Amino acid sequence: MLHLRLAIPAELTEDVLLVLTNEPTVSSLSVVRGAGLEPPGDLVYADVARETANALIDQLRSLDVPHRGTMHIEQVPTWLSKAALDAEDAAPGSSADAVVWPEVGQRAYGDSELNGTYLVFMVLATMIAAIGIALDSQILLIGAMVLGPEFGPVAAIALALVLRRRTLFGYALRTLLLGFAIAIALTTVMALVARAAGWVQAAAVLAPRPGTDFIYHPDGWSLAVAVLAAVAGVVSLTSGRMGGMAGVFISVTTVPAAANVALGLAFWLPEELIGSTAQLLINLSAMLLAGWLTLLVRQGAAGRLPGNPFQHDLVRRRRSDQLRKA
Repeated sequence: MLHLRLAIPAELTEDVLLVLTNEPTVSSLSVVRGAGLEPPGDLVYADVARETANALIDQLRSLDVPHRGTMHIEQVPTWLSKAALDAEDAAPGSSADAVVWPEVGQRAYGDSELNGTYLVFMVLATMIAAIGIALDSQILLIGAMVLGPEFGPVAAIALALVLRRRTLFGYALRTLLLGFAIAIALTTVMALVARAAGWVQAAAVLAPRPGTDFIYHPDGWSLAVAVLAAVAGVVSLTSGRMGGMAGVFISVTTVPAAANVALGLAFWLPEELIGSTAQLLINLSAMLLAGWLTLLVRQGAAGRLPGNPFQHDLVRRRRSDQLRKA
């Protein structure tokens, strides 16, 4: 269930109410006239089943609500309502499978912004991964992979390709490339300082590392894991259930590969440098392709979900009876 809060000019109120009252999966509807100060006008509150939110939001957009007022879309974590239960039953499909594209787009823009916080996480993750490689510690690698924020821009690029958003594509691509470039550069400096101080020897990096040598040996499994992880991540991202995201971060070796690139530069190890770069490019390309295809499938499936005319008519009759009694 989603909660809509609209602050709109008074001249839009009747049109907005008409749209909301004609939607059988709106379970509650309230209007507070004259309460809005900025913009001056009315406040409208509505609860709607997640499955039909996209169509409803598109109708509100056609009334120019986002430009002349504001529209807030919030997930309702817990609700107790017979009307809401009827609305959920009337909505086609399952709420867990429904993709609310404005919600996904908002998250994508937020995750693709190149800011200090993103760079700090990216640099720290890459440095921790480099230390894990030097010590052949899988625990440190896992920690670095969880910390890395790179999946956000990857998913944003895939979304931009599906929705044809040039601005989002540019933001996300810049964040992804600059994030890795800055992280690799600073990690290389750290590795050079550690090498000069005698903390890490070239022999330690060249020595057999059974726990971490997969980082610079890309193979078919690297491609398979990156594809599966991207599918899982996109499904988790678009469904509103973020429980699967940690598994995505742990499974794909993008940050460790970037860290090994930095070590390869600092100690000038061409074999590891080339292998790690290939691993990084394979993983990112596979994630982008899989994410794009998954979003295309989800977009197509959302338009083919069948409705239940009987349930829609039943809820409409209940809504009409309530309005007549009021």
